[in-house]
Order: sequence, then C-alpha cells, then structure tokens
Amino acid sequence: MRLKNKVIIVTGSCTGIGKAIARQCVAEGARVVIHGLEKEWGGSVVSELGSDKAILHIEDLLENGCVDRLVRLAVETFGKLDAVVNNAALVASGNIHTTDEAFLKNILAVNSVVPFLITKAALPHLEKEQGCVLNIGSVNAWSGEPDLLPYSMSKGALMTMTRNLGDTLMRENGVRVNQINPGWVLTENETQRKRDHGLSDDWYTKLPKVYAPSGRILNPKEIAMAAIYWLADESGPISGQVVDLEQYPFIGRNPPKDDSTI
Repeated sequence: MRLKNKVIIVTGSCTGIGKAIARQCVAEGARVVIHGLEKEWGGSVVSELGSDKAILHIEDLLENGCVDRLVRLAVETFGKLDAVVNNAALVASGNIHTTDEAFLKNILAVNSVVPFLITKAALPHLEKEQGCVLNIGSVNAWSGEPDLLPYSMSKGALMTMTRNLGDTLMRENGVRVNQINPGWVLTENETQRKRDHGLSDDWYTKLPKVYAPSGRILNPKEIAMAAIYWLADESGPISGQVVDLEQYPFIGRNPPKDDSTI
C-alpha cells in the first residue's frame, strides 16, 4: 500500500474529485478527514470508507477558525497529519463585465487564500512527519475561458503559491508542495452546471473532438490515481511542480465557443 498509515485531509471531498481522491487514499492504506458542505453526501462517504478510516467535518472554509479545526480534528482523531489535499474550490462563471469586487474577492478567498491558510495551520504537523501538500488547480490557471475569469485568476494565484512554497517549505521544513491541474472532468457538480445551462443529461456523449479527442472527458478516479503519486513517498523530494492533466493541447484557454453543446 502506497499510503499505509498516512493521515490526510482532503477538502471538498464530499463529492467529485475530492471524494475520488479520498476513496483512493483509503484504498492505499491512509486515513482521511472528509470535508465539505453537503452533510448527507459526506456521511455516505464516511459510511462507505468506514469510521475507522474516515471522519467527517462539515463547515464553510471561510468560517473563522475552520482551517484550525480541520487540522486539530485530524491530529486528535488519528494522532498525526501527513498530508493536505487542497481540493475545495468555488467554480462560478464571470467575466470583466459581470464580475464585481465582492464576487471576485469571494472566489479568491476560497480558491487561493484558504489553501494558504490550511497549509500554514498544518505546517508544524507536516514538518514533524516530513509530509506534503497537494494543491488541486486547473488548466484554466494558465489563461482561462472568457467566462471563467475570476476562477482562472484564483487558480493562477494557487499555482504561483505552489511554486513558491514548493521551494521554501522544502528547504526550510522538509515539506513538499506540488499541484495537479485537471482539465475537463465529469463530476457531479459539472453535470449539474451543464443541466442548469439547459443541456441534456447526456451532453458529455456529444462533445466535439477538439475538446475530447479520446471521445470522452476525464473522470474523477483518473485524477485521484494521479494524486496518489504526489502523496506517496515514491515521489521522493520532488517539490514545487505543477502537472497538467488534460488530453487536448490548449494551455487553459479554449477556442471561441460556437457549439451550443458545450
């Protein structure tokens, strides 16, 4: 088992990519803190994984003291903390015309500031275990789609933080910091977003080849399998790295959308 006896916090793990990562962590021998806002879904994840392997924390990450409570829960429940997966993120449409100051600050707070705060709160414990941080970014960090401006900005900030802390914390604390940038992934939330846009439930089967050369988009488990390498000891001293996980050659910026199916 590649993560035997490790204790890992996975934010935003009641659903989607976070849930898939938490599942795979447990399959590889870890114990996990499941976090999110969906109490019923989170409870189902803990029931599936087992109460000896997982514990649930339901709270908005922006609540004062939430990050400290997450870290404390991991240490008090399982005795230590080996890794943090900063996966929770707010995905919302917006461009320069539709984005106001409050909206932008909220997305930056959730997607960029909170990962910094969790990393800072967890650092003493991660240093003790010579652990690691894995940030879940997005290919949109490189530029982004026209209507994902605030989200893209927040992921760009996260990527810079990964590069910076990946060097600093490795030198000073022996803690690795890396990031994976998923492309288009078929999660529950993405399915709901497309439904809200008026698309049929099978929209993902009708994508243009330019977006899905393989004939499909990524699934959460494929992202989870990639995450395990960075959480495991086999990645050695590698730190400050950002890896894109996508099948088409755009660097985070899609061509103009002239197809109503997307």
